[in-house]
Amino acid sequence: MTDIGSRRGILALCGLMIAAALAGCSGESATNASTATASSGDFDFAGNTPLGEVIPPAQRESAPTFTGELLDGTAFESAELAGEITVLNFWGSWCAPCRVETPEFQAVYADVADSGVEFLGVDVKDNRQMAQAFVESVGAEYPSLFDPRGEVAMAFRGFPANVVPSTILIDPAGQVAAVYVAVVPEDDLRRAIDQLLAEETPR
Repeated sequence: MTDIGSRRGILALCGLMIAAALAGCSGESATNASTATASSGDFDFAGNTPLGEVIPPAQRESAPTFTGELLDGTAFESAELAGEITVLNFWGSWCAPCRVETPEFQAVYADVADSGVEFLGVDVKDNRQMAQAFVESVGAEYPSLFDPRGEVAMAFRGFPANVVPSTILIDPAGQVAAVYVAVVPEDDLRRAIDQLLAEETPR
């Protein structure tokens, strides 16, 4: 009985620690992000979407708006993505899996760029010069925001900003259609995009 009670106590403590960690990601740090905003009713991270799948349209929540600066210094606003399917990929030049994932994303981008699909990288916790060298080395042609403090990720409330690579899909209505907190294989990304392209009209 003592061992069972002890194990229950440990499990309860672990649960409290996890809840506290999630609260830390989704609370004040999100509202303090100077380059991102989120309003009531916007997306709140509740868990991963299975790879290759998307959230049913009726269950989607609005993505927050954000602004920032691209790697080349150009100002950027998320409003530029309105009406398009968007693949938002968080990466870093220091991230080994990103070196495998990014060329596969580029291959998909090259195939769907003329079909109403936008790709936007978000380079986090990085050095601009190293990030630019990474983009050139892997041949990524789609733009990337330079976001060394992870403010864009924090705008997606509760989203684990420290998990890189990770990817968020946004539908043409500006709603979060999928959240992948893992490397996304090329075939899975293509399948998810195909599902969004097959949706008749944005809601």
